[in-house]
Amino acid sequence: MLIILLGPPGAGKGTQADRLVKKYDLAYIATGDILRAAVKSGSPLGREARVFMEQGQLVPDEVVVGIVRERLTAPDCTGGAILDGFPRTVAQAQALDKVLGEIGTGIDRVIHIEVDEEELITRLTGRRVCRDCAATYHINFNPPRVRNVCDQCGGELYQREDDSLSTVQERLAVYREQTAPLIDYYGRENLITIIDGNREIEQIFSDISAALEVGSA
Repeated sequence: MLIILLGPPGAGKGTQADRLVKKYDLAYIATGDILRAAVKSGSPLGREARVFMEQGQLVPDEVVVGIVRERLTAPDCTGGAILDGFPRTVAQAQALDKVLGEIGTGIDRVIHIEVDEEELITRLTGRRVCRDCAATYHINFNPPRVRNVCDQCGGELYQREDDSLSTVQERLAVYREQTAPLIDYYGRENLITIIDGNREIEQIFSDISAALEVGSA
């Protein structure tokens, strides 16, 4: 089973992926993780990726696709995998289709977790991190006992630049422009299921599981 998880920043893809990995015994493939692993391994593609990453540049699609291909052919992917964070664009999706054809497999289901933008902004801008121990909190969903003070070590809590309103709005704009077109792309192939991500975690997981089980029946 090969699953692609789509959704804007803050949609809860990682939370759902954790549950899906355990339930279906799947390998979890997150783009950032496999790029860092490839760089650490010193593989030819990893060395190529390192050059761009050290310069603060985006790793070119052909390098990312090559690293994804290597990861998908690893032994632990024999029983299936979840792709989270890839593809990000239609061009990457087309390249992935080519790779999957070459290795003799295909996508079983694309899950798009849909969340209202106002809710996404609330989720993302509410995160606070301890300067000392890096514990994370949320001002609405997981607040500290004392405002701006870490429960664990008493350190100061702060908002990371990535979680500021302006940065969050920019991230969402990039998603709408570059990644949202994948909904139509996979929709034309009848591969996509839209899941309402505005609800409780277990409700979302139940609907995703139902979609996967119908698709594999």
